[in-house]
Amino acid sequence: MDGWAGVVLAAGQGARMKSKLPKALHRVCGKEMARYPVELMRRIGIGRIVVVVSPSNCGMIHAMFGDEVEYAIQPRVSGTGDAVDRTREFLEGDAAQVLVMNCDAPLLRDQSVQGLVQSHRNSSATVSMMTAHVPASQDLGVILRDVSGRVLEVREAADASGGPHGPAEVNAGVYCFNASWLWDHLAKIDRSANGEKYLTSLAGMASRLEMTVVGDSTSDVTDILGVNNRVQLAQVESTMRDRIRERWMLAGVTIQNPESVQIDADVSIGQDTVILPNTMLLGNAKIGEDCEIGPGSVVRDSRVGRGCRVTASVLEESTMEDGVDIGPFSHLRPGAYLERGVHIGNFVEVKESRFAAGAVMGHFGYAGDASIGARVNMGAGTITCNYDGKDKHRTTIGSDAFIGCDTMLIAPVSVGDGAYTGAGAVVTKDIPAGRLAVGVPARIREHKPKSD
Repeated sequence: MDGWAGVVLAAGQGARMKSKLPKALHRVCGKEMARYPVELMRRIGIGRIVVVVSPSNCGMIHAMFGDEVEYAIQPRVSGTGDAVDRTREFLEGDAAQVLVMNCDAPLLRDQSVQGLVQSHRNSSATVSMMTAHVPASQDLGVILRDVSGRVLEVREAADASGGPHGPAEVNAGVYCFNASWLWDHLAKIDRSANGEKYLTSLAGMASRLEMTVVGDSTSDVTDILGVNNRVQLAQVESTMRDRIRERWMLAGVTIQNPESVQIDADVSIGQDTVILPNTMLLGNAKIGEDCEIGPGSVVRDSRVGRGCRVTASVLEESTMEDGVDIGPFSHLRPGAYLERGVHIGNFVEVKESRFAAGAVMGHFGYAGDASIGARVNMGAGTITCNYDGKDKHRTTIGSDAFIGCDTMLIAPVSVGDGAYTGAGAVVTKDIPAGRLAVGVPARIREHKPKSD
């Protein structure tokens, strides 16, 4: 959107969260709340974004966004009007229109904000605000209109007396401003009884000056749900998860017992995949088409190819290529990589290891810091002993090797192509290709295939 800049208000202390973590960094569906407005602005075409931060949360928010946005510091709690004024040095003279959003309303959708922007443009408005009609105003500012429907002002909840408050049109905390008018009038905002400058005061100011003030009501009141405490955080997360599950089901994903399934905001899922009950897809998990995930599986920040099955198992920062199956009750730790057609059975743990195409580890074992060749069979109870108490060491197993049950591979060690180990072998030395190792410690013997 040419001529537009964005401001995200993220300097609030969030005292009601009762947390050492700044409110802007609390997560909804796996993503920090401050990311939602920034990503929304990017999606609707706003290139320049300034995030208003406090001295206490500046470092953490900068660590999250890096140079993706700019940062204006609000030294003390002085209200939303003062917060926007802190962006003056960045944006004055640079943009014709400014979109302002709070960081604590992650349910806002692109179409709602785009509708406000379009109303602002069509009306050539000075100030535009998103509003919503709610059954109880609670702690939200109330929109006051005259008999003709013209917006007069916003009455902030902090300045209202009595309660509880009944049905009302309320402020949703999303604003569009004519930039030149904004910079000319921010300094004219009077401080409220609590010493803060309210950004909403500009609506009343513009109305008294007979400027155009738009109040654009969103059709879905859940868009405006904000987070001020942990109860509201849970409510917002629940609504977001309902939306996410519905979106994937409408896109061709089967989710059995949706209420038991948790899917984070940045997860992607291929068509005709089935998600079984009590499954969690977290972080940046990417699931291909025609998979079956669950029941009771956790997939976090991992990539699962087409036609895979993950049964009652845990994947963390791992990769499964097409046609891989795992479980039940196995664990891929960070760095695990399973190539096409690998089978991992029950009670297997894999860490920082790569299984080449067609390798099998059917049950009860550990592969850590290992390279497993194509079509290798890892017998039950096989362990790569990768840690000597000080350092980690690698195990390398060549293609078509056969590792007998209960083999201990004392790294660093290598097993050649087509080599064998006998059941219970403790391998402390490299095994040449095609040879057999048996015993404790394992001794190398010629390998003679069984005759027909």
